[in-house]
Amino acid sequence: MLHIYCGSGKGKTTAAIGLTIRANGSGMKTAFFQFLKNGSSSEIGILEKLENNTVICCTKCTKFTFQMNDQEKQAISKVHTDMLMKACSLIENEGTQLIILDEFLDAYNKKLIDTVLADSFIKDCSDKAEIVITGREPPEHFMKAADYITEMKAVKHPFNNGISARKGIEY
Repeated sequence: MLHIYCGSGKGKTTAAIGLTIRANGSGMKTAFFQFLKNGSSSEIGILEKLENNTVICCTKCTKFTFQMNDQEKQAISKVHTDMLMKACSLIENEGTQLIILDEFLDAYNKKLIDTVLADSFIKDCSDKAEIVITGREPPEHFMKAADYITEMKAVKHPFNNGISARKGIEY
């Protein structure tokens, strides 16, 4: 089944982490992929300690996308595409039952992944495993294919008052 956690609000990644822990705690084999994030977020350390959970981040993502030049974007796109191929392999060859693709929608919308492969993965693999994609502005074809859609809406956030992201709360 396909799950989408989307919207402008805080909580998409947090919800995906919660589902990873729940599924893993029930004995499911899980994997948590972070696109556009280099693995420095506070949740990664604890996710790496879970048995039967694979964690893969885009370690080359050291800048925001608007700071990247074309060559850097191409390199990131290759890493993201390789990550997606690894997710497919985990389902096909290792029996992984839950795949989280955090910030997938942003990588997809910014063309920082092979979108043809991504479309194929979503279409083919959501019948074989639980697939969770997070990010903003899901394309209509993903919305139609989804079994679950949860939208996080920003109503109020400290960032709007000039407060920077805080370790342990926002990252």
